[in-house]
Amino acid sequence: MARTQLTLAALATSAVPGLDVAYARKHSAGAHGLFDSALVIDTDGRALIIRVPTSQSAETEQSADLVALRALTTGNRSRLPFDVPEYVGQTPIQGTRAVVYELLAGDSFDADALTGHEGVSGSIGRAIAAIHSLPSAFIGTAGLSQQSAEQCRKDAIDLIDRAANTGYLPAALLRRWEQATDDEALWQFAPAVVHGSMSSDSILITDDAVSGILGWSGLAVGDPARDLHWLLAARGHAAELAITTYSTARQGSDSHITQRAMLYAELELARWLLHGVSSHDQSIVDDAVAMLDGLVDTVHSHTQQPLSPETGPIMTVGDVENMLDHMPRAARDYDQHAAMHTDSYNFSGLCVDAESDSESDSDSDSDSDNGSTGDSVSGDSRTGVIAPDQAARRSASE
Repeated sequence: MARTQLTLAALATSAVPGLDVAYARKHSAGAHGLFDSALVIDTDGRALIIRVPTSQSAETEQSADLVALRALTTGNRSRLPFDVPEYVGQTPIQGTRAVVYELLAGDSFDADALTGHEGVSGSIGRAIAAIHSLPSAFIGTAGLSQQSAEQCRKDAIDLIDRAANTGYLPAALLRRWEQATDDEALWQFAPAVVHGSMSSDSILITDDAVSGILGWSGLAVGDPARDLHWLLAARGHAAELAITTYSTARQGSDSHITQRAMLYAELELARWLLHGVSSHDQSIVDDAVAMLDGLVDTVHSHTQQPLSPETGPIMTVGDVENMLDHMPRAARDYDQHAAMHTDSYNFSGLCVDAESDSESDSDSDSDSDNGSTGDSVSGDSRTGVIAPDQAARRSASE
């Protein structure tokens, strides 16, 4: 049974000594999320979010997020052009713990809306580049994952092999993906600090710019292309600008990052298939198979533009967007639980699968952190084109 806002407010007073709560409301669209959460405002007007995991996978994710937030010290945060959630306190409850965070200002939008506004798209590119430009030493100090380019490649190969072993993977996609993982040039990149579970849900917008980024449980050193693949699935007219701005900020140091990002985007379908197989849910398997077949049709119509740059011309971001326009949306959207959207959706099954993946192929998958509706943790995300005044800061009393 979901905890009430009064219960969560009482837990907040236990987690934060001296907290005097003036207002609390449920920070949830229902009782089926990975966390029970509430917005709490104290008598001084300070806005906080409290979250309690509702499953073991959620608790594991919350622990990883806390490690990441502690690793992002004041010095590291000062290098970022946006805010990161601040840990405030915690208290034990029924074998788990309630954790309190500062509420970040900003609004969340879907990927199409984010990439439909040039100013926002450019800000996203610069924000991701700033993460990838962080000095990596603190990752090892914090005990977080560090992968070489070759390890990233092996993880992709392992995922493809497991998908092929299900018997559902079309031969055309297997060949396409194997060509990409066999291409040495594609995997010649310098690993960087990565968010690890970046999606549109991770991003908060204020005044047409990125004001905050949420969901840091996947923080690691790895392939920077993993933080970009969601942009390739966006239909906004300025999606290419986000990639271009990112590349400019990074001084074009990775000439094949778009191809790898495209590969990761396509491999999300393989993950969906594996989730259906591991959960013994034939409806998910059938859905994944249909989407894989749809991707085969799209790939056949773009045979002159394969993933591997050695075997043909390089696909531009515009070409990628055109290709993904034909890919069923469900495959692109199923894993959007990286940004503290703890209330609206239940991704517990996928999180369990992600844990299994990390054991077998060292994947650092998503975080389902606090919500994103205008705060550091919100659950009623908005859609549509961003107007210049639409991303204004919301009042805490809303």
